[in-house]
Amino acid sequence: MSKPLTSKVLNSTVIVAGLGYFVDIYDLQLFNIIGKESIQSPAGLNVSDPLQVANLFDNNLFYWQMAGMLVGGLFWGVYGDRKGRKSILFGSILMYSIANLLNAFVTTVEQYQAVRFLAGLGLAGELGAAITLVSEIMTKENRGWGTAIIVTLGALGAVVAAIIANYKIAFWGLEAWQTAYIIGGVLGLLLLLLRFGTFESGMFEKLEKGSSRGNFFLLFQERERFFKYLHCISIGLPVWFVLGTLIKRAPGYAEHIGVTTPISVATAVMMAYLGLSIGDLVSGFLSQVLRSRRKVVLLYLGLSMGTTLFYIFSPAMSASAFYILIFILGVSTGYWALFVTIASEQFGTNIRATATTTVPNFVRGAVIPIGISFAALSTSSNLVSATLVVGGVCFGLAVFSILSLPETFGKSLDYLE
Repeated sequence: MSKPLTSKVLNSTVIVAGLGYFVDIYDLQLFNIIGKESIQSPAGLNVSDPLQVANLFDNNLFYWQMAGMLVGGLFWGVYGDRKGRKSILFGSILMYSIANLLNAFVTTVEQYQAVRFLAGLGLAGELGAAITLVSEIMTKENRGWGTAIIVTLGALGAVVAAIIANYKIAFWGLEAWQTAYIIGGVLGLLLLLLRFGTFESGMFEKLEKGSSRGNFFLLFQERERFFKYLHCISIGLPVWFVLGTLIKRAPGYAEHIGVTTPISVATAVMMAYLGLSIGDLVSGFLSQVLRSRRKVVLLYLGLSMGTTLFYIFSPAMSASAFYILIFILGVSTGYWALFVTIASEQFGTNIRATATTTVPNFVRGAVIPIGISFAALSTSSNLVSATLVVGGVCFGLAVFSILSLPETFGKSLDYLE
C-alpha cells in the first residue's frame, strides 16, 4: 500500500519510525549503563574480578554487539532495497525486541555474546530504514523535518534508559537490570503492532525488479560514488567519538579536571542524549530555515570541537557544572539526523536503503578502531594527548568530507544509480 508524497510533518510513519528509534537507542545505551551490573550480578554472569568485568564490558561483549551491527547494516540495507523499506522495520524491531528479552536471562559469557550479537543485528536496521522510508514518502521541502523528529524521539530513549537504571526499577522478583531489559523488549513488541499503520515507499514500489536493487557493490564501481560513500561515513565519526569516548569515559575526564564528586555514567549518558535530542531538533529547524544541510553540519562541527576542547582543558568545577557541560557536548553532536539524511539523499532509489543503513552502522562500528586507538594512546598521564589525536582525526575527516559533498537540500530522490 502506498500513497503520494506528503507534506504533513507529524504523519503516522514519522511518529512510528521515531518511536522505533526510541526503543533502538534505549537498548543501545542500556547496555552501556547496566552492562557491568549484569556481568557482576549473581543472576547474570556472576563475575567478581574487576579486570575481567572491565574486559567483558569494554571489549568482549561490546565488540560482539558492534560486529552484529556491522553485519546487520549490510544485511538489512540490501534486504530493504530488494524487499522494501517497511519490511526492515518489522524484521529489525522483532529481532532486537527478542534480544532484549533474552538479555535479561543470560548466565554465561557465550550466551551474552550471542544475545548482544543478535541485538546488534536487529538494531542495525532501524535508523536507516526509518530515514529512507520517511525521505521517500515526504516532499523534498519537508523531509528534513521528518528525519529530525525521528532522531529527536530516538535520543530520548537513552534518557528513559538512564532514568530506569538510576531508579533501580524492578518487577516480578527480578533484579533491576533484568527488568530494564524486559521493559525494552516489551516496548518493542508493542511498537510492532503500530507498524501495520505505516505505508511502503511509492518510489520503491515503482522500481523494476532488474534495476540492480540492493547491489552493495554499486557503491564501489565508480570512483565518485565510492568516495561519496566514504565521505558520508566520515561525517558521523565525531558523534560516536563523543558518545563512545568522551561520555563513556566521563568519570575519568571529570577526575582529570578536578571534579571531586563521583560522576555517574548513567547520568552522563542521560544528559548527553537529552542534549543530543534538543540538538537534533534545532539542527533540523536550522537546515529548513537556511535551506542547507552542509552549513548546519559545519556549524555543529565547530561547536562540538570547541566544546570538546573545553571538556579537557576546563578548570575544576562541581559535578553539576560538569553534567551541564556534558549536556552542551550532547547538543553539539545533534546533527545525527542531518548526517543520516545526507547519506539518504546522496544515492538513487535502488541502493538508497543499502547506503542509508550501512553508513550509520559503519560509523558505530568505527567505535572499535577509535576505542583501540584511544586505549593505545591514553594513560593516566596522557589522556589529553589521546583525546586531541583521536578526536583531531575524527573531526578533521568530518570537516573535509562535508566540504567535499554536494548540497542535497531540496534534491529530488526519484532516480536510480
